[in-house]
Amino acid sequence: MTNNKKHLALIIDDEPDIRELLELTLLRMGVDTRSAGDLGEAHVLLAEQNFDICLTDMRLPDGNGIDLVRHVQKHRPGMPIAVITAHGSMESAIEALKAGAFDFVSKPVELQVLRELVKTALRLAESGRAPGDEEPSLTLLGRSPAMQAIRTTIAKLARSQAPVYISGESGTGKELVARLIHAQGPRAEHAFVPVNCGAIPTELMESELFGHKKGSFTGANADKDGLFQAANGGTLFLDEVADLPLHMQVKLLRAIQEKAVRPIGAQRETHVDVRILSATHKNLAQLVREGRFREDLYYRINVIELQVPSLRERPEDIPELVEHILERLGRQLGGSVPHLSDAALDRLLDYPFPGNVRELENILERAITLCEGDVITPAELGLPEPLPAEENEGNNGANLDDYVNEREKEAILKALEQTRHNKTAAARLLGISFRALRYRLKKLGLD
Repeated sequence: MTNNKKHLALIIDDEPDIRELLELTLLRMGVDTRSAGDLGEAHVLLAEQNFDICLTDMRLPDGNGIDLVRHVQKHRPGMPIAVITAHGSMESAIEALKAGAFDFVSKPVELQVLRELVKTALRLAESGRAPGDEEPSLTLLGRSPAMQAIRTTIAKLARSQAPVYISGESGTGKELVARLIHAQGPRAEHAFVPVNCGAIPTELMESELFGHKKGSFTGANADKDGLFQAANGGTLFLDEVADLPLHMQVKLLRAIQEKAVRPIGAQRETHVDVRILSATHKNLAQLVREGRFREDLYYRINVIELQVPSLRERPEDIPELVEHILERLGRQLGGSVPHLSDAALDRLLDYPFPGNVRELENILERAITLCEGDVITPAELGLPEPLPAEENEGNNGANLDDYVNEREKEAILKALEQTRHNKTAAARLLGISFRALRYRLKKLGLD
């Protein structure tokens, strides 16, 4: 504990044995308790005292624990409330999380799981961070109504342990949103572990996620922890979760529901305390309908959905984003950088940005490299002509980047061929500086 104030917990359960177990566990953690056997008693205690945390059973003689969750959300939104569910009753747990519960624990209650839940909840009470505070290095730019709403939602989600599914197009900043949810919550002092599910070879995925024991397969020369273990106490961000093969979706579902993983070759499961955030630019609901993503896993990771808006939905944020990106590029290059002409800014404001913020960053980086003066003109932005419909299918920013890079590569190779690989002459032919050509050669892997 970071101060001398003793924390106080409210426990609600109609079974005396369960209440006693919870009270003893919390008292050993230095937390005072008050207990109630039904909702009526709980409401009396809530009216009389301020509590730092509340634990309530789902089934009570005079009502449902979710009713209390909703009451607390309305009247005591700063107090974390966790629910105790029957074993295997994930539907009830998910319903409680959607209603605003901080977390859940299943019966029979595992004391290690309970202690970690309580510690995490109490870190919220001890935190001096105001809702919506952001780390200096983690800034979500934009004053548009859409981004103001996102920041408000992030602050709310940071106080929960509910799984969050972050949806949105490529390049919108889904990982940044995940990092902010982590940084503003009670797990901020622990690891944030991002995983690109589409980048791990299928045959290595189980070992990467869950770890393995020495000798469990050829090449397993030592015990190895997986990414779940690396994120223990913190947050695991499953990016491009739609790319998980079906057999791994089954194993992931079990790991999330049981809050435990079994390394390859291990005889027993290992408990892990991890919050799950996930994201993809694909339509996950459509993949469920097509049988390419498990419905039960979809509902488990999509307890709360947060959609990140595309850049074309918030064009009023473009000037601020441009200023921030140019300042950052200036720091990286160690000096001042050109600024946009009014006409160039107008061109950006009219552009639909299929690749979103990531594409804006690429455009400005390329423009700085090609610009010979102090002002970036519309021509130096190098914005591509509209792509044929079949090449732009899916509105994927990655496709756009590939298209632009291929056109640049073709132009550079043609110029080099015409000048018999005289780079100075090729740069002159392309109308760019020698330094800019060297940069593009390196960037495109042609040097």
